[in-house]
Amino acid sequence: MKLFFLGILALCVSAAWGQSVALQGMLGGKALLIIDGAAPRTVAAGETHKGVKVLSTTGDEALVEIAGKRQTLRVGEAPASVGGTGGGPAHSSRVVMNAESGGHFFSAGAINGQAVRFMVDTGATSVSIGVPEARRIGLKYESGEVARSSTANGTVTIWKIKLASVRVGDVEIHDVDASVVPAAMPFVLLGNSFLSRFQMKRENDQMVLERRY
Repeated sequence: MKLFFLGILALCVSAAWGQSVALQGMLGGKALLIIDGAAPRTVAAGETHKGVKVLSTTGDEALVEIAGKRQTLRVGEAPASVGGTGGGPAHSSRVVMNAESGGHFFSAGAINGQAVRFMVDTGATSVSIGVPEARRIGLKYESGEVARSSTANGTVTIWKIKLASVRVGDVEIHDVDASVVPAAMPFVLLGNSFLSRFQMKRENDQMVLERRY
């Protein structure tokens, strides 16, 4: 069966445990769910995975139920808030991420209100975005500062830009330095221009970020 990726749909749930849910795409009539940054899992209409129930899928939309509340997700939507104490802007100061196989930490989130998937990279100076992803979310990177960067594949041209907002879970940071690189990447690297604003603590297979400022 052919896999059609419909883009990144994200839903950040402000329940007590800060659960984050993203619908990455569709496999036939099944939804590809990413829950708390874990690997995508196909869930058919009527099925429930980690407390998230898929009610129906139609075209580029999916109706899900979380904590007793229904939410319609659409292609390219910014993260919404469902459950817990209310929706609206992100006001939390804490992010908890679980390690996937290989020990990497992933999370659903958003850049300038556009849904993306992050991977934590403490070795990256700034948030790093591939050109295809930058174009998809509408970044005007070509007007940024042109620079050169050394990589494992040699020296490449990059563009240094400022992101209006970066959101991970229910935490949102403004005016974050980023670089756009020519290579396509399956996720956005969450580098130190974001991470340096947090106290980082690793507990077994969890990484906890506590906002410092």
